[in-house]
Amino acid sequence: MAEKIKEFQIQEFVASKLNKVGHSHTVMKKTPLGEKIIVYASRPGLVVGRHGGNIKDLTRRLKKEFNLENPQIEIQEVENIYLDPEIVAERIAGSLERFGTNRFKGIGHKMMEKILEAGAIGVEIIISGKIPGARARSWRFYQGYLKKCGEMATVGVKKACKTALLKTGMIGIRVKIMPAELKEREEIKLRKEEAIEEVTEKKEEKPKKETKKKRTRKKKTEKKEEVIEEEKKEEVKPEEEPKEEVEEEK
Repeated sequence: MAEKIKEFQIQEFVASKLNKVGHSHTVMKKTPLGEKIIVYASRPGLVVGRHGGNIKDLTRRLKKEFNLENPQIEIQEVENIYLDPEIVAERIAGSLERFGTNRFKGIGHKMMEKILEAGAIGVEIIISGKIPGARARSWRFYQGYLKKCGEMATVGVKKACKTALLKTGMIGIRVKIMPAELKEREEIKLRKEEAIEEVTEKKEEKPKKETKKKRTRKKKTEKKEEVIEEEKKEEVKPEEEPKEEVEEEK
């Protein structure tokens, strides 16, 4: 538990130091030589800094703050930045701080289109704060298919939250992206029509269960039919033909 807390604190520390440089997330691994910290970012040049100044400063602070003996920082470039919610939220915050709240609708729609073009199934962007008036409210930009509950929503859907500081106050940005990888898990294969028809025919052939009332009615009708048939037989009896006496000739 203590190791997990320490790892989370290191991730938060790295994220705070690499703000507004396209930082996505940080992964920590243990090696025989020491702790290996992998930083994923959209702009690795800004993370490294001139002559590696940012990396040297970051390693020195990690040693001092978290008592790490030999931290090794490795930087990886994010392949598709528009499928990473952290980078998308950071870009929206940067554009709002640059252009103000007058263009927030255009920023939201443009970013949403780029995310869908990158291959996402669904996207949701929520911008909340004093935009465009004096009262705080939230604006929602959404398109495509996005899970809201279940395991897919908690584990599969990527989420991020960022803030932008403007003259009117703080503005919150929430981004949710459902990648194309989750589409394969949710594919439902239906049976063929022929198989469904066969099942329905079999169901129709099954006789229905008779109730007690129906059984008693059947018995009464059968008895009545037997009585009627006996009466008919008694009424229509063939007449006995007279026997002819044959005298033998002597």
